[in-house]
Amino acid sequence: MRLSLPAWVPAEFRQPTSADVRAGVVHGLVSVPDGLAAGLLAGLNPVAGLYGYLFGTLAGALTTSSALMSVQATGAMAVIIADTPGLQDADAPQALATLTVLTGLIMLAAGLAKLGSLVRYVPNAVLAGFINAVAINIMLGQLAGITGYAGRGANRIVRSVDTLLNIGSFHWPTVLVAATTLVLILVLERTRLGALGLFVAVVLASAVVALLPGLDVPTMAGLAEIPQALPAPVLPSLVLIGNFLVPAASLALVGLVQGAAIGQSIPNPDGRYPDASGDFRGQGIANLVSGLLRGMPVGGSMSGTALVVAAGGRGRFANLTAAAVMLVAILALAPAFGRVAMPSLAALLVLIGARTLKPDQVLMVWRTGRTQATVMSTTFLLTLLVPMQYAVLAGVGISVVLFVARQSNRVTVKRWTFAPGAVLPTESEPPARLPRDEVVVLTAYGSLFFASAAVFESQLPAPGPESPGSVVVLRLRGKEELGSTFIKTITRYHDTLTAAGCLLVLSGLNERLLTQLRNTGALDHLGAENVFAARPNVGESLQAGLRRAREWQESQ
Repeated sequence: MRLSLPAWVPAEFRQPTSADVRAGVVHGLVSVPDGLAAGLLAGLNPVAGLYGYLFGTLAGALTTSSALMSVQATGAMAVIIADTPGLQDADAPQALATLTVLTGLIMLAAGLAKLGSLVRYVPNAVLAGFINAVAINIMLGQLAGITGYAGRGANRIVRSVDTLLNIGSFHWPTVLVAATTLVLILVLERTRLGALGLFVAVVLASAVVALLPGLDVPTMAGLAEIPQALPAPVLPSLVLIGNFLVPAASLALVGLVQGAAIGQSIPNPDGRYPDASGDFRGQGIANLVSGLLRGMPVGGSMSGTALVVAAGGRGRFANLTAAAVMLVAILALAPAFGRVAMPSLAALLVLIGARTLKPDQVLMVWRTGRTQATVMSTTFLLTLLVPMQYAVLAGVGISVVLFVARQSNRVTVKRWTFAPGAVLPTESEPPARLPRDEVVVLTAYGSLFFASAAVFESQLPAPGPESPGSVVVLRLRGKEELGSTFIKTITRYHDTLTAAGCLLVLSGLNERLLTQLRNTGALDHLGAENVFAARPNVGESLQAGLRRAREWQESQ
């Protein structure tokens, strides 16, 4: 069955299926307690989480390249927000608007600059360490909510230990409500309710608390008031931009990486995978809308998108329906939100945290080698012990440093020897010392960038008193760029060879390398007659270099 809409509606929305409507209703109902829980996890007024879910879902459905991506607050982003100071002050609404809008601007700029492909440079080791530490942070952060005892300490680890050492101070009705909610979710999810079991479990547990006021269990009404209306817009503060630049960059990075994972795994209805840069732009716009309307930062939600797909959603109308359901819930049922039991939301977050754990990813990264294990472990510990916005950037920075260090040690120089009449060369290790009156052909494997210059230079044959009359032919075919450090290395080796009565010949250089040598003056220093450009026929440039080597030897 298809629902018909007017012709002026864009094609993507003109014929939504009833399956989209059903999926949207399920997603919208589940998003109400989920959004409140996200605001709670972020240490904000829970309504900020609900507004983030509403406006992120709505704007994301209209603007992302992915037709099925659900743009909502994620657990990882919520924990970063919880670690960001200044969001609980007197000017908290404006501070939150500044953080959310700034996050959106960074995402939007990345999308407009077509940087979607850059997410592949965030290594899996960083993500594995980060996501698993986030999962633990989510669970530890809810101990107070499910026990009724607020642990004391400088960070979540210390507060959790303090909580476990004070079991006698637990508020047992709170523990009972949290445990009941967990059991109900796990049981109801296995019935025909499916994902709606989460919504029903929170409603049932909260109803028990409302019917038994003697339990003295905290509810949403004691924490915040949910207005029965759409929020009034709030403008960000230019004065606060400096305070939130680092957390906004971390939020943008996490949101974009999570969104890219969705785009790479879930194709659009036409079978094609969405454009990552288009998803960047859509998530940026969603954050701008959410920030201006008092919502928290949002990004591509894997759990939300998976729910839409599992419930039968086929296109954008599913998320539009979900946003409409949330809107109706706010306008019609806001007073009932005050009766939601806080231990139920805490229990929901504990379950979300447990399901966020990825032990299989940890095991896979651990088995790939010491470098990857070091990156993952460092990111994991930093995420647990320091404010998360710094842990994210530090993890990426560490991975970049280790990547550069490892790549710099992967440069290998080999000698090519051509036997009489042979078409193909024989490859061997280059000599440590350059012999007399020989032509030594060398080829380099690996990336020739600044950090690998020393490793490359150490593998070149060293000339000495026994070396006059020899020529080193260095093959550089396939190298896209050298950089100033490598150009200095090559010119220095040329000077060393010249001083020993030898010659350096370069072959296989592309136009970019020739331009670099020309612009830096290195081409004149090396001698243009000793540098040969790459040619379409592989080996032709090398043969030209070998002829130059023989001509030079004959002239000596």
